[in-house]
Amino acid sequence: MNDAGDLVREMRDIGVAPEGISIMAPKGLFRVIRLERVPLKAAILIKEEMLSKGGEAAVSDRVASLSTDSTDVLLMGTVAVLRRAAEGLARQPFGLREISREILDVLDLDPDLDLGLNLNLNLNHDDAAGAPGAAGPEVRARRRVLRLRGHALELGRKTYIMGIVNVTPDSFSDGGQHATVDEAVCHAKRLVDEGADIIDIGGESTRPGADPVPLEEEIRRVIPVVERLAGELAVPISVDTYKAEVAEAAVAAGAHMINDISALRLDERLGEVIARAGVPVVLMHMKGVPRNMQENPRYDSVIGEILGFLRDAVARAQSCGIRRENIVIDPGIGFGKTAAHNLEILRRLGEFRSLGLPLLVGTSRKSFIGKVLNLPVDQRAEGTAATVALAVASGADIVRVHDVRYMARVARMADAIVRGGAWRGGVD
Repeated sequence: MNDAGDLVREMRDIGVAPEGISIMAPKGLFRVIRLERVPLKAAILIKEEMLSKGGEAAVSDRVASLSTDSTDVLLMGTVAVLRRAAEGLARQPFGLREISREILDVLDLDPDLDLGLNLNLNLNHDDAAGAPGAAGPEVRARRRVLRLRGHALELGRKTYIMGIVNVTPDSFSDGGQHATVDEAVCHAKRLVDEGADIIDIGGESTRPGADPVPLEEEIRRVIPVVERLAGELAVPISVDTYKAEVAEAAVAAGAHMINDISALRLDERLGEVIARAGVPVVLMHMKGVPRNMQENPRYDSVIGEILGFLRDAVARAQSCGIRRENIVIDPGIGFGKTAAHNLEILRRLGEFRSLGLPLLVGTSRKSFIGKVLNLPVDQRAEGTAATVALAVASGADIVRVHDVRYMARVARMADAIVRGGAWRGGVD
């Protein structure tokens, strides 16, 4: 058991006092933290500090022979051990004060710890257990809310479904199917009826090899759809663009969020536009640009490099005036990654939660699913469903999908298993 909510429930079940739960929970949660490119002297001190506190630190075998200038370090221990070690490192030289802060930041931003250690510990066990349809006592975490101009998505309560509306002639999966305003509006409404919590509208294909669409053409495709839907939908509207002028026009037309595949790298004005509008932004990792991103993408450490990219993107957004609570991150499945990279990202998706920000995942119908299953794009629903379920299990807050009816059901079932008390069902 390594989930804070489950641990707290188990301790409650055996009658542990609330004060005891808050003291003991950090001792029962094991974490592994990777530090990259740590100088040799600092790595040696880190290993000594971890061992002295009852943890462990794995380093390169070249550290023992002093034949390297730096090494990555894997810290292994309970939350309590990691915190004590970080506090000890803060008093050491060789840049360890900064490393100590980074470790503590990771622990402080861990959503599982937020769930387990910021509980309403006075919740009446008997009342909760006896509630119709309840899955045991409900854990009440500190509320994390993503606010989208009048809409509020309470994070952690459920996985939200972002339905895709492409008003493009050449998107990889549904290009040309919703190219007119009327077709796009009807499709968006159908997706909401099927369970979409957010509608994401895109006017430029970002499939591998795609060329950019002229600004005027993207505005012509997207803005009339946003204007129509803003007055007719009860759910928030996201616009998939990296262009400041498109974002500005979309927000003026009623959009609630900007979904930027470039993480504010391709248009230097975009961050200012989003900050001024006060809307959330999705910052996605992409290696290169759509035209060349799949030309032999290589990584030394795919997860480490994407995490570093996203940290820089968050800092860039905040420097533009975008509030941290308005930032969503996306590891960019399929954008400058091989099939093996995409599978590793999904396998280790939970590591992105260390950034402490809402996590969006988009796997729908993508080519890595086709490569694994040897299936064309129109036969990848089951493969997509597997990735959605695993994304939910790893803590995704939003999943971006084409097949909303089926993926909403997949996410609801996965939520019932993973989130426990957040589920409201009708079976005993």
